Amino acid sequence: MSDLELFIEEELAHPVDFRVAAFAASIAARYGEASRAVLFYGSCLRTTELAGQMLDFYLIVSNYEGAYGKSWLVGANKRLPPNVFPAEHGGLVAKVAVLSEKDFHRLNRSGASAVSVWARFAQPSRLVWQADEAAQAQAVDAIAGAAVTLFDMTFPMMDIDTEYTILDLWKRGFELTYGAELRAERKERSDSVVDSDPERYARFGPAVVGAIAERDRAQGKKLKIIASRDAVEKRWRQLRRNGKVLTLARLAKASATYAGGIDYLAWKINRHAGTNYVIKPWQRKWPILGALVMLPRLIMGGAIK
Repeated sequence: MSDLELFIEEELAHPVDFRVAAFAASIAARYGEASRAVLFYGSCLRTTELAGQMLDFYLIVSNYEGAYGKSWLVGANKRLPPNVFPAEHGGLVAKVAVLSEKDFHRLNRSGASAVSVWARFAQPSRLVWQADEAAQAQAVDAIAGAAVTLFDMTFPMMDIDTEYTILDLWKRGFELTYGAELRAERKERSDSVVDSDPERYARFGPAVVGAIAERDRAQGKKLKIIASRDAVEKRWRQLRRNGKVLTLARLAKASATYAGGIDYLAWKINRHAGTNYVIKPWQRKWPILGALVMLPRLIMGGAIK
């Protein structure tokens, strides 16, 4: 096991509030034998604040048929992963994203069509429920690809004529990923992610570089971290286009799976953009149209980049 995998395994095992663990167990129970792992991540993990917040979980399942049976949700999760559902347990609320083990591994790699999964799992997460040791090992292996992908996509975007630190590299990487999605967070949020735990990112950085070097040696390549900037810039342009389109498509899909989805969107935007947007009655009646009307206004106002 590489240093990076060891660090990830250790980080995933850090204890969490007992209410988070109980919530995760309740999520896994809903999907029975299809459940493989539940991961806790996001702002509530960083701040440890739970009351009045929306927690973030990823449920990893063996396959979508096992999770949903004969349902249209199988096709929706395959064609436009993940499916996202609201959840409530013990007075806490959360949104739960569902991915198969195969998709979780794939979407943490550089071939992913959008940044949404690997950008999140390059950040800290906790494995708060697991079916068995094999599920744990598969989660570690999948997540190990996230930071490697972030560095692969960030090294060429750094100014080689300017001296920078490993923390600068992380911050630039998250800045790029935030810019590749329709997100309600302000621009400085990418810096605050790293600043919330600089020791973690300083420790993980060399391990990520080591994993890249080992991968290239295994593939018979000379160690060459810096790829063509033009090629990577082209890839980022594609990711930005994909990210914005996929955000809208997932929003439309969520209107059929996520009760109160438009309220969550307004809450997220108001929390991170400092706005006070109030959902109108017609937007509740036609949530997809209501959300699509809301997003361009916020984009022009600078709340979403």
